[in-house]
Amino acid sequence: MTSRLLMPRRRLPASGDGPELEVAGGVAATRILDWGHPRVACLADEVRGVGEREWVREAHRLIGDRIRPVYAMNDEQPVSVTVRRGRGSCSQRMAVLEAVARARGIATRVRGRVIDGAFWYARFPGLRALVPDEVVLAWPEFRVEGRWVAVSEIYDGLCVGSGFDNAGAETLFDAVARTAVDWDGTVAPTCDLSARVVADLGYFGTRDELFREYGQTLRPGVRWVVDLMMSWRGVRG
Repeated sequence: MTSRLLMPRRRLPASGDGPELEVAGGVAATRILDWGHPRVACLADEVRGVGEREWVREAHRLIGDRIRPVYAMNDEQPVSVTVRRGRGSCSQRMAVLEAVARARGIATRVRGRVIDGAFWYARFPGLRALVPDEVVLAWPEFRVEGRWVAVSEIYDGLCVGSGFDNAGAETLFDAVARTAVDWDGTVAPTCDLSARVVADLGYFGTRDELFREYGQTLRPGVRWVVDLMMSWRGVRG
């Protein structure tokens, strides 16, 4: 049995509701995407790339090199804090990528999804009872070359091998550079993760808006304790 008691109460959209597509996104700094902070601005200045798509790719590679993956639960942590610490969860590293893109003038938005907690069982084989039933995921999109491109399509977006199984040292943040991460079931079956999606929350102009409306995965007090215990623990296979 997974732990629903640790999760905040939230009202999910009805299964027949489709995602809102007309969300403009933007480049403004937010409480989470605080790209005006000197640390974040300096990181953005280090990125080199010709063209918007290549720039986002280079930013992704730089963040992967500079910010090591750890287990952490605070999705509302400001990007400047993640950069200072030099470590972050998959969600926190994605937020860094969004922030530096906005600093470059590339608009971003997120698509919110609720993911089946069982997707994380392989990472916590001895702690399944503490894994929440559902995990809120903010999946970034970038306005490049005149259209919205999901982070999983910034690279070629081709399904390679068995895709991403969330079982080894590779994180979602790192996997997009290697293989398709397909939440919609539109590519090869081996990369299809759509069965893991409990609900599609639609598009939001910022991740701040998503978490403000639907909350984070764990309740605040529980999240603080878990974050204290886990945020130093590196991701390993």
